[in-house]
Amino acid sequence: MVGANGFLAGHVIAALRRRGWRVIRAARLQGRPPAADERDCDLGRMTSVDAWTPLLDGVDAVVNLAGILRETRTQRFDVIHHAAPLALAEACVAADVSAFIQVSALGEPADGGFIASKHRFDEALLALPLRAVVLRPSVVYATAGSYGGTSLLRALAAMPGGPWLPGHGQWPIQPVAVEDLGDLVARALDSGAAGLFEVGGPAPITLETYQRQWRRWLGLPAGRTRHVPHWLASLTVAVSEWTGRGPLGGTMWRMLRRGNVTAADAGDRLRAAFGVAPQSLEQALARQPSQVQDRWQAQLYFLAPALKWAVATLWLISAWAGWSTPASTIEAMAAGTPLASWQPVPLARLGGALDAALGLWLLSGWRPRAAVAAMIALVFAYTASLGIGLPRAWLDPLGGLAKNLVLLPALGMLWVMTDKR
Repeated sequence: MVGANGFLAGHVIAALRRRGWRVIRAARLQGRPPAADERDCDLGRMTSVDAWTPLLDGVDAVVNLAGILRETRTQRFDVIHHAAPLALAEACVAADVSAFIQVSALGEPADGGFIASKHRFDEALLALPLRAVVLRPSVVYATAGSYGGTSLLRALAAMPGGPWLPGHGQWPIQPVAVEDLGDLVARALDSGAAGLFEVGGPAPITLETYQRQWRRWLGLPAGRTRHVPHWLASLTVAVSEWTGRGPLGGTMWRMLRRGNVTAADAGDRLRAAFGVAPQSLEQALARQPSQVQDRWQAQLYFLAPALKWAVATLWLISAWAGWSTPASTIEAMAAGTPLASWQPVPLARLGGALDAALGLWLLSGWRPRAAVAAMIALVFAYTASLGIGLPRAWLDPLGGLAKNLVLLPALGMLWVMTDKR
C-alpha cells in the first residue's frame, strides 16, 4: 500500500486485514529503520519503473492512497499524483502484479491541480494492460476521528449557539464513511472488477444538512445556523493558500461550491461490481454513538491554534520586557534578595533572548512539540529560581509567579494538541 501513513490508510489497512490480506506499508520513513511490514517509499524521487521494481518483490496487488492537498517546494501535484504512480503502475505490468486499486477524488479538473493531476493518472492507469479499479469518493468522513477538511466542518458544526456554515450552505455533497471506502477497496481487490467507480452516499445532501446531522450526533443543542459571508470564507481560503496552512484549500473550496455528487447510477454500479454500496451519513452516525472525546475534539479545534498563538505572543511580550526594562528597575527589584548577587540585568537580557527564540520557534511550526517542551522546562526554571531568589513574587498583586500554576498545565495541553499524527 502506497501512502500508508495517512488517516485514510489506517481504515483501508484494517479492512484489508479483516479479509485476510497481508499488507506491506510503503511510506516515507524519513531515516528511521523500517518495521517488518514497511518499505521506504518517497514518491517525490520515484518517477521511473526501476525505482519501484524492488518494492514489488512478493507483492500480489497494489493500493495507492498517496496524495497531497497543497504543493510544496519538494512535493508537486504532477509528481505525487501522476508521474510517480504511473511509474509504479508500469512496474506492476512488468512484474505481473494482479491488480492496482487507485483511490482518487470526485470532482472536476477545473477545480484545481489536485483533481486534475489525480484524474490524469486515473486515465493513464485504466489504459494499461493491468486490472485496475479507480474509486473516486465524494467527501470522506469518519465517526472514529477526523482529519483535514472534515475536522474543520465538524468543528464548525460544534460552534457555541449553533452550526456555522460557509456561504449559504446549500451546496450538495454525497459524503461517504471511511469504513465503507475501506471495505470497497478490499472488495475491489477480491473481485474481478475493473474500471472507474464514483463513490458516495445513497443520495446528495446539502452542506447544511451534513452539519446539522453532525451537531445532533455530538449531542449539542440544535441552535441557530450562522452563515459566514461568502467573501470572508473565500478570503480565509486565500490566506490559507498563501501561507500553505489550514485544512481548506482553494481546490476543496471550489469543489464544495460546485457541488460534489456522484452520477445517478453510481450506487447501482458499485453494488453490481462489489455487492455493496455506501450507507448514508444518518445510518453511519446511528451505528456509532458519539463520546465525550468527540465533542472535545470538535470544540478544541479552534482553541488549539488560539492557545498556540496566545503562548507565542506571551513569550514575545516577555522577551520585550526582558530587553526593555531599565537596568535600574531590575536591580531595585533584586535588591536585598539572593538574586542581587546573580547579575540580574544580564540574566534578564538573556531570559528575553530565550523567550524570543522560543516564541518564534513555536510560530515557525517546526517540531512544535519540542518547542513546547522547551517552554515547559524554561517555566520550571523561572519558577524555581525566582520562587527561591525572589519569594515575594509569589504574592505579587497581579499574579506574578502564581500565574505559572495555570501556565504549566496550559502548556501541557498545548503539547498534547500539537500531535498531528
